[in-house]
This record gives sequence, C-alpha cells and structure tokens, in this order.
Amino acid sequence: MTLSLHSVTRQIGDDLHLNNVTLTLERGTLNVLLGPTLSGKTTLMRVMAGLDAPDHGHIAVDGRDVTGTSVGKRNVAMVYQQFINYPTLSVYENIASPLRVAGVARDEIDRRVNDAAKLLRLTSMLDRTPLQLSGGQQQRTAIARALVKRADLVLMDEPLANLDYKLREELREELPRIFQSSGAIFVYATTEPSEALLLGGNTASLWQGRVTQFGPTPAVYRQPKDLITAQVFSDPPLNLLAGLKQGNRFTLSHGAELPLYDDLARLPDGPMTLAFRAHHMSLKAPVSTSMSMQVVVGGSEISGSESFVHVALGSTKFVLLEQGVHRLDEGTQLDVHVAADYLFAFDSAGHLLRAPVNAGQGGVL
Repeated sequence: MTLSLHSVTRQIGDDLHLNNVTLTLERGTLNVLLGPTLSGKTTLMRVMAGLDAPDHGHIAVDGRDVTGTSVGKRNVAMVYQQFINYPTLSVYENIASPLRVAGVARDEIDRRVNDAAKLLRLTSMLDRTPLQLSGGQQQRTAIARALVKRADLVLMDEPLANLDYKLREELREELPRIFQSSGAIFVYATTEPSEALLLGGNTASLWQGRVTQFGPTPAVYRQPKDLITAQVFSDPPLNLLAGLKQGNRFTLSHGAELPLYDDLARLPDGPMTLAFRAHHMSLKAPVSTSMSMQVVVGGSEISGSESFVHVALGSTKFVLLEQGVHRLDEGTQLDVHVAADYLFAFDSAGHLLRAPVNAGQGGVL
C-alpha cells in the first residue's frame, strides 16, 4: 500500500491547519510527524484516516483517489494520547473488539490478543477492566487493540506520552521492529525530537501546517534544508547567532566579532545566521578551530547527570548542555566554545548554506 497526499489544504474557521501538504508514505515504513503543538500533526492524521476531508487537494491509496471515502471504509487503526477503551469490557475483550467486529475466527483472535498482550506487558491483566488499570496500562491496552487489527494504516498521536519513563523507553525501542514486521504504514506524531531520533524511520517536520522537509530521520536531523526545520528538530531550542559575514569575520548586531574558519570563511558575504545545538557548546578548552565567546551566566538547571546552562552574549541568549553537574551562579562570566565543525549556516531567507562537517556520512551530531 502507498498513501499519497497531493497539495492537501485544510482550513477550520480562520485557521489554516494544513497548507499545501504533499507527502508519499510507503508500505512497511515508520513515519514520524514532528512538530510543536498546533503545527498540524493531528489534523494531518485525521485527513489521512478519512475522519476529515481536505478543502483542497486529494488523497490516493495505491493510485486510487480515496478523498471522499469515510474512515469506516478504510482499513485504519488509531491510537490517541488520551486512551480510549470500553469501560465495561475486560482488557482481553477490549483488545479483541475489532477482530470480533471483523468476524475473525476465535482461535486466531486468541492468538493475536495473547501475542499483543505479551508484547505490551498485559498478560496478567487480561481479566481486568480498564477502571482497574493505571493510566499507562490503559494506554498499552489501546495500543494493543490497534496492533491486533493489522490495519494497512496505523496512526498514533503521541501514544506514549502518558506512560511511565521506563516503559516509554522500552516501547520506543520495540515499536520500530513491530512496525517493520507488520507491513503496514505507521504514522507516529510527536513533539519530541529525541523520540523521532529513537524511532528512526522517516520524519516529516511540520511548522504552521506545512511539511518543511520529509526524509530519513537522521538526514532531516543532520541536514535540515532550512532554519525552520533545524529549529523544529532541536530540543533544547537551537542556538542562533545572527550577523554579517565578511571574509573570515562574523559581526554580531551588537558589534562583537567572531572568527570563521575553512569553508565557513569561503561562504558568500552578507547577512547570515549561524546555528548550533545545545550539546555542541562546551565549557571545555577549545580545539584549534573553535568559536570562543565570553558570556554571562543567566542560571543553570541540573537534570540528573547533565546540566543546562543559560548564558548570554550581549542580547543573544543560548542554552548549553554539559555532561556532569555544573551549578553556576547568575552573573558569572565565563568562556564557552563551539567547534566550527558543528556549526550550521543559513542565508537571510533561512536556506541552508552549510551543514556541520561529516553530517551526511553518519557522523554523530
């Protein structure tokens, strides 16, 4: 099965939820919709499922136009962030419900339900009702019900958000294998770049109803074609330096000058934005081609074995992610460093001029 969306637009009231979306998803693929809240992820999935019709454009399955086909006539399964289960049925019957509706044989129902229950750690709970489960267990039940249906298209709208950390991490690792073996098209919506990277597959970055880029997840992360995509795929937020590039010097708006090296120095002169991710700024001594800046600490946050340090260079603010515990007082002046190899460069229109060195050869970024 191939699902294709052609110039799909969806407007609700005065709000444009989808803006000219063209996207093709292939059978047996995992496809992540990555974007902030209100970027269009849920609306896009509803249009894919047939719950909503586009105002413009059309949707095709294996080349056949299904734009006006209702969800009931499509082989689709959906899992939402807010789990939906039948409160009076047991966990077993909740999982089995779509199979009973489809007239699947009893032995096959039993096999599929027990396989899904084992995968999602629900075997000991099959006789309980949803009200006897925790929120995470209820969500696992909803995921199991979607998996046993063996739908051609499985849509998952932030399905792990309500699970405990350990189970969420385990399922993130397990889901890609399940998706690949099923042969279905899986669409998984998330606001978290880290989740997209863990799941792999393909990623479509969304911003204000537009798909800004679609492709293999590592490629979209390492080589975003524009500044918006790079920002969507960065958490903590992407650090930005806007200024004027002249030869091998980069001048910021408040007058500070920074040196440029190698291919950065050879880029065309003019307005430019340099960008880098939080874990590429360091307190450690620089390598020979590092960009070094003296900054003022705005505060620090300790997160387990990592520290988020908020710093400012004039009016420009950054977030630095450093391994270890670094509790720095507000107002402290210190030097920070970014290796030139890790810098993105974008032109005044936000188009990518330069990706980090070795970004396309599997380098760790």
